[in-house]
Amino acid sequence: MLIKDTGIGNLEGTLADLDHAFDAIGFYRGAWDYAHATYDFKIVDKGQAYYLRIQGHAIEGKLEDPDAILKLEEPFLGKHLFPHGLDYDAPMPDPVLNIAKQKLAALKEKLSSH
Repeated sequence: MLIKDTGIGNLEGTLADLDHAFDAIGFYRGAWDYAHATYDFKIVDKGQAYYLRIQGHAIEGKLEDPDAILKLEEPFLGKHLFPHGLDYDAPMPDPVLNIAKQKLAALKEKLSSH
């Protein structure tokens, strides 16, 4: 599920600043390579895991450099499928959506303060 109009898509920042901001809100940088990073926030509802995910792509430098500039994409939300998949088309329970929106608002505020 793509979450639009969050104000996060198209924001830019250094890898170091983004890592700090995401970490402060409870996200962690999972998958990454030299050109992109994926930040995830795990939400559990009634024993089912969901992941709020935001990807960033390097527009200057490589991710091994803390000064690399990343451009963020719109966030999306997926239901975890065993063992390693995410279903982005699954219906999302209201409590999961509410937590996701709260985290995105906090993240937007944190990113805007830099």
